[in-house]
Amino acid sequence: MEMSATGGGLFSTYSICSNAAGIAGNLFAFVLFVSPTPTFRRIIRSKSTEQFSGLPYIYALLNCLICLWYGTPIVSPGIILVFTVNSVGAVFQLVYILIFIIYAERSKKLKMLGLLLGVFAAFAAVVSISICLFQPPNRQTFVGYLSVISLISMFASPLFIINLVIRTRSVEYMPFYLSLATFLMSLSFFAYGMFKQDTFISVPNGIGGVLGIIQLVLYWRYSRPNEKPTTPLLESNA
Repeated sequence: MEMSATGGGLFSTYSICSNAAGIAGNLFAFVLFVSPTPTFRRIIRSKSTEQFSGLPYIYALLNCLICLWYGTPIVSPGIILVFTVNSVGAVFQLVYILIFIIYAERSKKLKMLGLLLGVFAAFAAVVSISICLFQPPNRQTFVGYLSVISLISMFASPLFIINLVIRTRSVEYMPFYLSLATFLMSLSFFAYGMFKQDTFISVPNGIGGVLGIIQLVLYWRYSRPNEKPTTPLLESNA
């Protein structure tokens, strides 16, 4: 009985730590999801998308949808916090895209509508293929590889920013709070993946954590007292 109680206590602690890491990841991800809001307030005020690009939000929506599907119980039981964070992320990205479409000029509007339909078609294809052609645990493996590919493709943005900071020796386009949130989110989900023994979560977030550390080191190296970041990390100009 004593061993059983001890084992139960360890299991309970393990579960609490796992959930705490996942919840922390959700909170830090929320900071990243709301970071483009100044850009879209500007778009709404000016009633124009100006020179902003909507492509980052298209990529982010597809990434959230694939990772959302990976976190569903029908694909990967027991990692519901992956589902919740990507559900919230998908809603934010969809709202951003719809605002962009409303205020974009006609050519951009049609392009964004086409890309949005393409994202939904691609997601529908992933869902159909994973359900019709794969059974557990192969279904989780199939969607897991897709989610890793999608997540790694999202690293293009921080890599671009890192290269820009090194070339310009300035952190003007790398706000500290976003770099910190990116690092903490990646670290939290890396821990969550380790607790869940899920390499499809831990590996890409481990890479994201390393990139986050590089950004923070660069910020410490190149920041100047009077320099104020002017462009959010997730904002992209055409």
